[in-house]
Amino acid sequence: MTHGAYHYIREAWKKPNAATLRERMVQWRKEGTFTKVEKPLRLDRARGLGYKAKVGFVVIRVKLVRGGHKRTRPKKARRSKRMHTRKTLEVSYKVIAESRVAKRYPNLEVLNSYKLGKDGIHYFFEVICVDPSKPEIKNDSTINWICDPKNRKRALRGLTSAATKSRGLKA
Repeated sequence: MTHGAYHYIREAWKKPNAATLRERMVQWRKEGTFTKVEKPLRLDRARGLGYKAKVGFVVIRVKLVRGGHKRTRPKKARRSKRMHTRKTLEVSYKVIAESRVAKRYPNLEVLNSYKLGKDGIHYFFEVICVDPSKPEIKNDSTINWICDPKNRKRALRGLTSAATKSRGLKA
């Protein structure tokens, strides 16, 4: 049985070439926290999550620092019961990446995201965003729902796929 190109891309990402990915991550570490990329690195995953190669779709690579999510302990002015700090991460790194992109780019709407990889210091995600003001998006029947004002600020309200899962609304 013959397979399409997306099948082979998916299979290649199941066991990525460690040396190539490591070289890319070294380069990504030197770049900023948010980097607009012209094409998604994992094309199969991006297409599965709704990406289209047309005007209005933007892919942003995000670099997140791993760990260190405990708040600092208050110095004084608390009773001992209230002196401790939060111990676990309440939402996933994916949700954090999506919400940071939504804050950084207020004119774009976050559609979805996927993980590229992680090293000892950072997580790397690609976040798919849509510009609802573009006429190409408004005229596309599969994505024009995002132009509706009730769908604004989805990532900040916890309505993306990763956020609903973090909130316990998905299995």
